[in-house]
Amino acid sequence: MPHVIPYCPRPLQRQFHAQRTRFCVLLCHRRFGKTVAAVNDLLRAALRSGKSDWRAAYAAPFLGQAKAVAWDYLKRFASAVPGTRFHESELRCDLPTGARIRLYGLDNPHALRGLYLDDIVLDEPADMPRGVWSQIIRPMLADRQGRALFCGTPHGMDNLLYDVWEQAGKEGPAGGWSRFRFPASLTGYLPAAELEAARRGMDEAEYRQEFECSFAAALRGAYYAPLLEQAEREGRIGDVPHAPELPVHTAWDLGMDDATAIWFFQVEPGGGWRVLDYYEADGEGLAHYAHVLAAKARPAGLGEGPEAGRGFRYGRHLAPHDIRVRELGTGQSRLETAAALGIRFDLAPSLNVADGIDAVRRLLGRCRFDAVHCASGLRALRAYRRRWQARQDQAASGPLHDWASHAADALRYAAVGWRPEQDPAAAPRRARTRYDIFGD
Repeated sequence: MPHVIPYCPRPLQRQFHAQRTRFCVLLCHRRFGKTVAAVNDLLRAALRSGKSDWRAAYAAPFLGQAKAVAWDYLKRFASAVPGTRFHESELRCDLPTGARIRLYGLDNPHALRGLYLDDIVLDEPADMPRGVWSQIIRPMLADRQGRALFCGTPHGMDNLLYDVWEQAGKEGPAGGWSRFRFPASLTGYLPAAELEAARRGMDEAEYRQEFECSFAAALRGAYYAPLLEQAEREGRIGDVPHAPELPVHTAWDLGMDDATAIWFFQVEPGGGWRVLDYYEADGEGLAHYAHVLAAKARPAGLGEGPEAGRGFRYGRHLAPHDIRVRELGTGQSRLETAAALGIRFDLAPSLNVADGIDAVRRLLGRCRFDAVHCASGLRALRAYRRRWQARQDQAASGPLHDWASHAADALRYAAVGWRPEQDPAAAPRRARTRYDIFGD
């Protein structure tokens, strides 16, 4: 006789149960019911497994936290199955099939080493050490092809929850990953008056994080993160195929002692931008980047990794104006070095950084980004933010220069440097040599 668990999922909880894959990320607002959904998802898997040695874990950052949020729910729903036993001292549930579900705290993750798991829930992984997934839990699932659910509320981008959210977006169902974002403005689970009262009583960033599932909210002074979240909601971050009929333009931030970043994009006749690719490397000369461009110009499918052939036919290459500065060692500018390698740069105008940031903000509403090929660049754009004065608890003048600056600067040169080609019939006649720098 089948066991009936007294759980009636709400529509969006039902969607999660029906569509989740082996690895799943569930972002949801406070009071959505993620713990109830996660516990019942484990119970259903346990009862359907047919394995007497089936093992699962519900893990929170601390054991006391796991007990406080999940133990009562586990007892309430599992007690509907006759013969279920509960071990309070171990926070363990033994089902009559032989399956077990146990609660853990990951403040001591090494205590899990040596175990195996068929299923695990990681509750609030933003507060867990990053390495706990890759070094400890993922290997525990390997021999039994176990499942994992990451559920919680965002807390910025520098943590495990954001890492797996990004991975789920890149891998997709084909790679065994799925992800769900359920903000309060979408679910309708909380009364509008209650949300309005919460908004009045909270900082706007706190509200967006806790109720709207915003990764960007925790980044004080983030320039582009809210606009990229809007792009994601509108479906403008995803699969963006290369249009062979359009030239591919590039925009560069050329580092001398740090990284060089390159965006690859196409501009549609209507003004929309198809941002196809992003490449960044450190400690390489211009010859390396000329090789990357040449590799991407090969027919689609040739090559591997970041240099995989995609059949790009290049248009303009945009670079900052300081590329004309001559290097002391050679007496030659990087503009001249690039020309010798077959890369002819157009120079972006020398605008102040604030004007450039404003140009990027205006541009982002017209952009579609390829989620896979632009993943590292998008991550940098989301993290690009103002400098912050901790003592005064206020923003300082200008952006913070860190690892995210290279991608942001390169896109800024694209935004201020791009000008549509003139109609040849209307343009004044003047000689200008044009050639395919990667042609035979």
